[in-house]
Amino acid sequence: MSFFRALSGQLKMPNTNPINLDKKINKLLEVVSDLRDPMKGCPWDLKQTHLSLIPYVLEEAYEVAHAIREENPNELKEELGDLLLQIILHAQIAKEKNLFDMGDIIDIITEKLIRRHPHVFQKKAEISIKEVEYTWEKTKNKERPLNNSKTPISDRLKLKIRPQPSTKAALIISNKASKNGFEWEKIDQIWDKLYEELEELKDALKKEDASKAEGEIGDVLFTLINIARWNKISIEEGLAKTNKRFLERLTYIEKNIDGELHSQSKKELEQYWKLAKINLNH
Repeated sequence: MSFFRALSGQLKMPNTNPINLDKKINKLLEVVSDLRDPMKGCPWDLKQTHLSLIPYVLEEAYEVAHAIREENPNELKEELGDLLLQIILHAQIAKEKNLFDMGDIIDIITEKLIRRHPHVFQKKAEISIKEVEYTWEKTKNKERPLNNSKTPISDRLKLKIRPQPSTKAALIISNKASKNGFEWEKIDQIWDKLYEELEELKDALKKEDASKAEGEIGDVLFTLINIARWNKISIEEGLAKTNKRFLERLTYIEKNIDGELHSQSKKELEQYWKLAKINLNH
């Protein structure tokens, strides 16, 4: 039995023909292997390393997120395929170095899922989402113990945020600190902190201290993220909506102006912006 069929059985994937799935996955593995063939492969694929592929992994992950937000199943299907390709490319590069292969990747994630879901795969029990999260974290901590550390929370957070963008890292830090009692008592305190940080940012900008201003704008963003966290609002989704809204308004302006964007006066552009908001209803 192949590891793909074993995975299908363990996770009880519905409506999947395991033999057909094996063939499809193995075909894709063969294609990627051929692309990396030293004699007959593609020069671009042969040139790639784990390091050089980092931008493509991130790009494809964001493409998947965009397809999900757009509720476009055809686009999502394609983008998930592109993301899968990145995983298989990394597996192939590692295989060539005798480090690991796709089978090892599948084995590790399968074992991890079973290990971190004892309520499903060991003692069958109905538990709450909070209990699931607690079990997950408890198991993770056992997997990566920090022996004799006097700062275990900080040490684990440093490891966890390394691969994350700064906004995501700030949310991870804030959530963990909150769960361990390091938290504001009420939302008004966070708003007061935001106004305080804004004044410090203004002061740093007036003094033309770029390094200080970077630190202060970081404090402003960190505080905003905590306001969002308190109100259960997603910073990522909020900014994605703003980006989409801005581009829709920009598209409206470009379609309706006479000439190119840079040839319009500031006053004309402001009038078109207002018209865009009215006509697009946002």
